[in-house]
Amino acid sequence: PLKYFDDTPRGDTLSRVTNDLDNIGNTLQQGATQAITALLTIIGVLGMMFWISPLLAGISLLVIPLSVLITMFIAKRSQKQFAAQWERTGTLNGHVEEMFTGHNVVKVFGHQAEAIETFDGENESLFEASFRAQFISGTIHPSLGFLNNLNYVGIAVIGGLKVASGTLSLGDVQAFVQYSRQFTQPIVQTASIANVLQSAAASAERVFELLDATEEEPESAAPVRPSEARGHVVFRDVEFSYSPDEPLISGLSLEALPGRTVAIVGPTGAGKTTLVNLLMRFYEIDAGAILIDDVDIRNMTRNDLRRTFGMVLQDTWLFKGSIRENLAYGREGADDEKVMAAARAAHVDHFVRTLPHGYDTELDDESSNISAGQRQLLTIARAFLADPPILILDEATSSVDTRTEALIQKAMIELMKNRTSFVIAHRLSTIRDADLILVMNEGEIVEQGTHDALMAADGFYADLYNSQFEGALDEAV
Repeated sequence: PLKYFDDTPRGDTLSRVTNDLDNIGNTLQQGATQAITALLTIIGVLGMMFWISPLLAGISLLVIPLSVLITMFIAKRSQKQFAAQWERTGTLNGHVEEMFTGHNVVKVFGHQAEAIETFDGENESLFEASFRAQFISGTIHPSLGFLNNLNYVGIAVIGGLKVASGTLSLGDVQAFVQYSRQFTQPIVQTASIANVLQSAAASAERVFELLDATEEEPESAAPVRPSEARGHVVFRDVEFSYSPDEPLISGLSLEALPGRTVAIVGPTGAGKTTLVNLLMRFYEIDAGAILIDDVDIRNMTRNDLRRTFGMVLQDTWLFKGSIRENLAYGREGADDEKVMAAARAAHVDHFVRTLPHGYDTELDDESSNISAGQRQLLTIARAFLADPPILILDEATSSVDTRTEALIQKAMIELMKNRTSFVIAHRLSTIRDADLILVMNEGEIVEQGTHDALMAADGFYADLYNSQFEGALDEAV
């Protein structure tokens, strides 16, 4: 669900599905081969040792339980350090991903030194955890080597006594010592594998945390689809909270009639974006119901539900690929004629044709080779192509020039015709003509009505509107 990605750094998630999975795969691949070889060697050598001298073979077998105890002692301590190592690897990757994504902001505000300092700190923390993990796990070889040397001494002493008593030949003792060396080598190898598995176990724990994360609620067993897509939306006594002890929306009820424009306004944190997340079922409501064309959205499949919406958000997102591919993303199987018709409707066709390769122009991974306004127009064209009955528009024209802003406003007006539209408004002067204005504060609708009615009421909306108007005058002065 969206909540997981809202709460978890992307770099850490990427580290879990790349670094941690690679570590598990490499460890299991190498460990399985070594374990099979070691097991076969131990069985074969042990048979020869018992054939030469059961007594000396029994003494050599004492190495196994002692090796197990030493391995468990070291592995128990190394696992904590390996867990810290992979956790800090994820943290470091999260920082690196964040710095690369926001490198322009870092440079604009002159925080390169701070970013490097933070990286150095995270890197040093990772180094310390890795050093401790490798140091502790590295003690297994000298520890087992010391144990094996004691075993050789025991075999030499008892074997010498057996030779002196005439019950064993010197050649048998020499052969037994050689077999003993071959016997202890795979034991050390197996112990090393068990120790390295602690690193894989630490990675596996992080991967299973991802797999065990709360999943989206299952789809309805008998999904329902509205018989006619009209765009009639009803919120009925909706309650919602991001965390159980902090309720955000309580008893919310509203109705958006088909083809009407509903503007959602309010201060930061009032719940405007949350309303959109609930409509799209990015988050599940705690109580109440949301109906679209008389069907509870929980009874619809998520695909059917989300196909009824077209979204033009403040943060435009275009994929690496051609402009044609990005526009066609709005509707599966759309041909070139429909793509270009949508571009013309969004007033972006002329701009695209002025590019050297037209609709085949490749956008980079951040779409930085076109302007913010052009990206906005392309997302509007994508929404035109999707042709949904309901729109969600996040007003975003403050970062574009006047001419492009006029084109965006014109395209949005065309897009909103005969569609139910939810507009998240940041500048109240742009939503005067909305059929219904919902004024939200602290998760509740405190006022609703038309612009003129709300201004006449001289309430919360009027205060918001006047404060923005006065702020604009102050800036002009």
